[in-house]
Formats: sequence, structure tokens, C-alpha cells
Amino acid sequence: MNEMLNGRIIKGIGGFYYVETAKELYSCKARGVFRKKRITPLVGDQVQIRLDADGTGYIEEILPRKNFLTRPPVANIDQLIIVTSVCDPSPNPLLIDEAIAAAEDKGIEPVVVVSKTDLQSGEWLRVIYEKAGIPFFAVSSVTDEGVEAVKALLKGKITAFTGNSGVGKSSLLNRIDNRLALETGEISQKLGRGRHTTRKVELLKLDDSSYVADTPGFSSISLEQCDLVRKENLQFCFREFEPYRNACKFSSCSHTCEKGCAVLQAVEDGKIHPSRHASYVAMYNEVKDLKEWEMK
Repeated sequence: MNEMLNGRIIKGIGGFYYVETAKELYSCKARGVFRKKRITPLVGDQVQIRLDADGTGYIEEILPRKNFLTRPPVANIDQLIIVTSVCDPSPNPLLIDEAIAAAEDKGIEPVVVVSKTDLQSGEWLRVIYEKAGIPFFAVSSVTDEGVEAVKALLKGKITAFTGNSGVGKSSLLNRIDNRLALETGEISQKLGRGRHTTRKVELLKLDDSSYVADTPGFSSISLEQCDLVRKENLQFCFREFEPYRNACKFSSCSHTCEKGCAVLQAVEDGKIHPSRHASYVAMYNEVKDLKEWEMK
């Protein structure tokens, strides 16, 4: 007799999906109908599975997602923690802001964590992101500065971690919970970036209600084409623009260079950090001429 259960995909590898249910963890395959419809189950998906008499599991249904990211490929997350390091590799505010915008566009709370503060100060980044209203934490996996504050932030949530290779995502997660025992890598001085030590996406369970997604290392957190924010939505992904957007002289203002733009005036007055506005302009120019089909 077949048995139907609900659960969450916590790992996918080699065509198998590991689904955590109230009873136990089951290894499942996705039904062929998903492939025909070009639907890929994602880590974080809530699913319904069928267990055959021999214990073989099959994903029968993917329940509606509240959000998903293409890179890292994960669904139903509450917050995206963007880890950057103060050095080795150096931070790039544009790439950080692209990840923040992708999170904002999908209704995910963005958080910026700057690591390796035992080597240099990251206060210049704090100034940028606290002014923008983005939660910001400075951490060191050597001195444990800020680790407990980030750990408290994870309670009761599903959190994705993303950032350049070598910034210390795995080291930070190991300090948060040493049971994770994640592999870490040293920085390659020749390449100027970290070796890719995290090879799969997996939800790591901290307690009954808290999960973190450790995601594959990659050399950039710039977004895949399908995670780019459409130009008409982009202004809403910079939360510090909100008090000024409707005060522009022209309702069609792009907030990039127009006369009478209240957002530009706020930058001039020091109310919006120029680094954030520069990122906005760069992102706007990247997507302004893209056609709809190019963003799918």
C-alpha cells in the first residue's frame, strides 16, 4: 500500500532528493512529469511524497513556493545573508547590492555580514548599509566577534548564505554550530579567490525550526540573468529611496540623472549613500534595454 507524506527537500544530489518528514528522512526521485514540464525541485521546497511498499520514495507534488533564487538554487527562504570579507578577497559593493536587490525583489530579507574583521575594519561598509536600513553584522571566525549575534538571527528561520568564494561562509557556519563540520578552504594567492569547497546545496538543521543553506562556492555573487531585477521594479529594491520616490518632478523619473529628481537630491544631501546610488545606476543601465524574453 502506498503512503503519502508531506516534507521538505533538504538536499538534492545526483537526481535524488532527500526529503525530511515528521517521521524520518527519505531518499526520493522526482516524477517524470516534472521533467516534462521543465520544473526542477529545489532545496527548500515543501513537497508531497509517495512511498511504495518497498520503501522507494517519489515526489508527487511541489507545494506553492513563496520565493526562490536561481543562484543559489533554493526555495522558501526567509532571509539571504550576503557574506563579504574586508580583504582576501576585497569587497565589491556593486555585487553586494545586486544580491540585496534580488532578495528585495523576491520578498526575502537581506542581511550583510562582513567577515575577517580581525584583519581589517569593516566600518566603512557598516556606514553604507546601516544608512540604507539593511541589517549589518561584523564577524570574525578567529575572535568570534559577532558570531552569537548572527546565530540569534537564524532562530526559527530558513536562511541562505551567499558570497564570493573565500569570504568565510563555511568558517562562520562552523563557529555558529560546530556540529556542521563544514569543509573550509584557504585563499589561493595566485588566483586571488577561494577554492570551491562547498559542492552542493543543502539545508543544514540547527534545531527544530532553524535551517541554513550552505551553497556552492562560486567566484562572484553577480546574478544569473533570470535573477536580474526588471527596471520597473528596481527602484523598489533600494529601500532607502522610498521616502523620495514620489517627490520627483516627473512621474517617469528613473532616478539616474533627471533634473528635479528627489532621489538624486537625497544623495546630494547625504541622506542616501552615493555608493548605493552608484550601484542602482549601474544595475539600471544593465537592464534598461533588456527584452522580457532575455530575462527568462
